[in-house]
Amino acid sequence: MAEREKLLEIKSLKQHFDVGGGNVVKAVDGISFDIYKGETLGLVGESGCGKSTTGRTIIRLYEATAGKVLFNGENVHGKKSKKALKKFNRKMQMIFQDPYASLNPRMTVADIIAEGIDIHGLAKNKKERMERVNKLLETVGLNREHANRYPHEFSGGQRQRIGIARALAVEPEFIIADEPISALDVSIQAQVVNLLKKLQREKGLTYLFIAHDLSMVKYISDRIGVMYFGKLVELAPSENLYKNPIHPYTQSLLSAIPLPDPEIERTRKRKAYDPTVHNYAKDEKLEMREIYPGHFVYCSESEYKQYQKQYS
Repeated sequence: MAEREKLLEIKSLKQHFDVGGGNVVKAVDGISFDIYKGETLGLVGESGCGKSTTGRTIIRLYEATAGKVLFNGENVHGKKSKKALKKFNRKMQMIFQDPYASLNPRMTVADIIAEGIDIHGLAKNKKERMERVNKLLETVGLNREHANRYPHEFSGGQRQRIGIARALAVEPEFIIADEPISALDVSIQAQVVNLLKKLQREKGLTYLFIAHDLSMVKYISDRIGVMYFGKLVELAPSENLYKNPIHPYTQSLLSAIPLPDPEIERTRKRKAYDPTVHNYAKDEKLEMREIYPGHFVYCSESEYKQYQKQYS
């Protein structure tokens, strides 16, 4: 089997916020993981765990407090000239959570989508610019007649398609989808996820898919990372994580997924997570350890040995 090529390497990434009075919120607290070309890495966890902050720090909407983000071997947070930064911004794009807030209400759909085209000089003239916009609209399942309308004239699902077209306009390699379906009706969510999967196949895209809907994350992701209070606590191939969750927090999270069978749902017990069950002794170093190939868990040395006995 050929070795996969790393597109992104996140090394000991930290994002701390000073909230005044000598208090610091450790939103992201020293996490490390890789994303390979052509894959979708899902990032899940409860609200406030730091998953969206991770995405925003990777793409430089926030400057990292510490650690490195390497994109094709180049440090994203290193000093860059305007030209280098512009080149980087074209390779990495973001789809935002709220399609109502992320589109400028005063701009037409054509101008919203063409903003990146204009900045990067990707069209020679107005005709070519419009041709690109029309093609992008059709790519995301909209019509070219939509180009001259304004965001308020569209449904939530259509607005998110416009957001996807905007991200695609500069032909990126990597897209961070920050909870792109959480603000949409359930009936529309699958359509948007299927569109993202189709675009990935056609354009060879790589995704970081951030969400709290675990069933949808399983559907779209090749691997999944689970975050808890700024830490990455488990990272595994999608099927492995769902069939064999190891970290107690992951087990708790998966036990909360509602099942479509009312009989099972009535009697099923959810597993509460108590962080004190771990051996968080100060003399034990907690780190991501590989329990078996490709399946990593944030644990101490003694927990690691226990997991190896249990899951080997």
